[in-house]
Amino acid sequence: MSFKAVVLVGGPQKGTRFRPLSLQLPKPLFPIAGVPLIEHHIDQLCQLSGLSEILLLGFFPTDLFTEFIDRCQKTYRVSIKYLEEPNPLGTAGGLVSFKNTILSGDPDAVFVINADVCGDLPIEDMGAKIDSISGSSMLMLTTEATRQQSINFGSVVTDSNGKVVHYVDKPTTFVSTNISCGVYLMKTEVIRQLDLPLNGDGIWLETDVLPQLAASGNLYALHTTRWWSQTKTAAAVLYANRHYLRLYKKRYAARLCKNGAQIIGDVFIDPSAKVHPTAKIGPNVSIGPNSVIGKGVRIKESIILPEAVIEENACVLQSVIGWRSVVGVWARIEGIPLEPNPNLPFAKMDNKPLFLPDGRLTPSLTILGSDVSVAPETIILNCVVLPYKELTCSYKNQIIL
Repeated sequence: MSFKAVVLVGGPQKGTRFRPLSLQLPKPLFPIAGVPLIEHHIDQLCQLSGLSEILLLGFFPTDLFTEFIDRCQKTYRVSIKYLEEPNPLGTAGGLVSFKNTILSGDPDAVFVINADVCGDLPIEDMGAKIDSISGSSMLMLTTEATRQQSINFGSVVTDSNGKVVHYVDKPTTFVSTNISCGVYLMKTEVIRQLDLPLNGDGIWLETDVLPQLAASGNLYALHTTRWWSQTKTAAAVLYANRHYLRLYKKRYAARLCKNGAQIIGDVFIDPSAKVHPTAKIGPNVSIGPNSVIGKGVRIKESIILPEAVIEENACVLQSVIGWRSVVGVWARIEGIPLEPNPNLPFAKMDNKPLFLPDGRLTPSLTILGSDVSVAPETIILNCVVLPYKELTCSYKNQIIL
């Protein structure tokens, strides 16, 4: 079979829960485990035989993706284009607007992936599965959630053959522990039949397309037990970082760049970063380009973004340190992570309120926006700090505007 892929990247008014990290660049380009989030999708899609083109679809300005696309085309040797929607028309509206471009070359099926999902996606298995399904059909990837979590996602009920007999998006009552992963594979006939409503409003996959296909018997599910999650919030990037580093350890060991520092577990250090040999890094740490990690520094379960500086003997735990931010000597930046139950491999990050009843921020980590300066010998515990702030004293459980 021949395939194309569309990655839905959204637009500027989306990703508000991802702030302050999305204030500097689009969320789909945020680096996780050393590469932008959507590059993980591109990488996995390129493992599929018969893939001819990848289209990024959204309403960000085109120039934000130009450099990224140029680099990825050279790296993966596949055609990659950005399609800019004139205005947001829902998750399926862009498919309608650019229908001719998407279907040019007559692919047999088209992957449609939400940019903010992450995981070890069974792309090849989905390609093989859709080939065995006849008619104008669509395949969706599903996974398992807890009963409590399931109402936050699209709930899926299937028969013994994998045909979806009922689908409802974010039900008000419990329907099923099987949930949609936001990864779809459509026969081209499905896309040809899509159209915008006469009133000019948008059209949504989750509420307009999937229920209709399920009712007509043309929606199927492939269930996965591999790792899957979302990056709806800034806190979710640490969870994704951990799992992508582990995935690369199995599949792409050469990507886990390291140097003479003391390394524990899975760590990515960009070759241009300067890390002192006495620093202790890991597990589950990514250090971006041109960062400087000083003598005696301890970093664990964190992402250090490009050009950040962590000075001597500072400690960074469960945190994201923003672009060009500086953490002073003997300072301590720390979060208190709330994670899925480690005994449930299918457990997902919950979408919880900003504050817990006990006053802690949730999911309880520290995020420094870009160009933040933290004074020596201070403690920043479980805080979100917006860009361009100078912190001269210690803070706990606060959003610093």
